[in-house]
Amino acid sequence: MIKYSPSAKYFDGNVIITGLNNFDLEQTFDCGQAFRWSKLDDITWHGIVFGRYIKISHSNSKVILYDTSLEEYEDKWRTYLDVDRNYGDIINTISSNDILKAAAEMNSGIRILKQEPWETLCSFIISQNNNIPRIKGIIERLCEAFGTKIDEGYTFPSAETIAALNPDDLASIRCGFRARYIIDGARKYANGDIDLDIIANGDTDRAREELMKITGVGNKVADCTLLFGFARIDALPKDVWIKRALKEYFGGELPEVALPYAGIVQQYIFNYARLTKLSDNK
Repeated sequence: MIKYSPSAKYFDGNVIITGLNNFDLEQTFDCGQAFRWSKLDDITWHGIVFGRYIKISHSNSKVILYDTSLEEYEDKWRTYLDVDRNYGDIINTISSNDILKAAAEMNSGIRILKQEPWETLCSFIISQNNNIPRIKGIIERLCEAFGTKIDEGYTFPSAETIAALNPDDLASIRCGFRARYIIDGARKYANGDIDLDIIANGDTDRAREELMKITGVGNKVADCTLLFGFARIDALPKDVWIKRALKEYFGGELPEVALPYAGIVQQYIFNYARLTKLSDNK
């Protein structure tokens, strides 16, 4: 077992985390799992998360969360950043496979963010047949139109707010065919027509089926929601790119050693495939 003992302390209005290994801001915030983070400089990113503006930097093995408290860190950010998970042990375990070892080493700073579930579900409904710049644009327009104004921008609108709308009300955010999926997702989420306890704690297959009660939510969107909104790290979102990478590298399926960490490994493979020879054959 790789030694891992992160700790956090409060200093001058900020929370400083030390000992957080296998963490890179750019790899984590820019890998396609979250859409409301932006880069300020080489070491600092900012975004609106959990209804508030937050700034975070990472330098010299020290992570700083600005203008926050230890209580808020324990309540939100510790879980959001997946601080307690020993990614070094996961990488060590999957490194018995040469491809997985190379992919993990190339992308060892990626951590799976545990995001607000409704925002995650809505964001990945928007992501269908879309690219990241356009996804971000639609989400920003959604927030500007229906979120709450704060000094630094707009919060993500609640499921209840969106549930009260009709698809035509979303015309201004230019989300196309996804409008009715967003509305149906908001209504089923807000009204309890999907069981959040099953999604959070039930068998992964059953949790996926529960999310797929929403119109327009298929396996990929459901698995993205499970992984990035509920920290279900065994969920494996498969888009065309990942399916192609799995086929080329592993004959179509992940090696057994990786299955308990499938969602994390998927992130390693995605970037590895994008940055290596697979991209040459696209």
